[in-house]
Amino acid sequence: MANLSTRPLELSQDPEITNPNFRTIPTAIPDEGVGIVEAPRGTLTHHYITDEKGVIKKANLIVATVNNAAAINMSIKKAAQALIKPGKEITEGLLNRIEMAWRPYDPCWGCATHSLPGQMPLEVIIYDAQGNAVKKLSRF
Repeated sequence: MANLSTRPLELSQDPEITNPNFRTIPTAIPDEGVGIVEAPRGTLTHHYITDEKGVIKKANLIVATVNNAAAINMSIKKAAQALIKPGKEITEGLLNRIEMAWRPYDPCWGCATHSLPGQMPLEVIIYDAQGNAVKKLSRF
């Protein structure tokens, strides 16, 4: 294996990477196709199945929000636990600060969910030590 200083050169000369045939144009009606692309929000995976005329019958889109769901949930939980304290008032500003926990993963929730006008629906439910809901703050 090459050392780190020569690895970029090695990759730039790899025929698997530099091959000009990086895209195959179908010559017949495809029955299935998968595409994966890295985008600013993360990896996007598209999987399509077509009928005999090439009309899409099934589509499965796996977007960055899905790929990052576990990390997003952990970040939100950590932010909420750090910000919500006994006796502290729960305000719209607090919701905004909790929202900041997932913005690095999903900077445009409106784009991710196709919701307009882009207002992030958010609900915070605060539970006591016994698991009873004691306060709820919503923004829809």
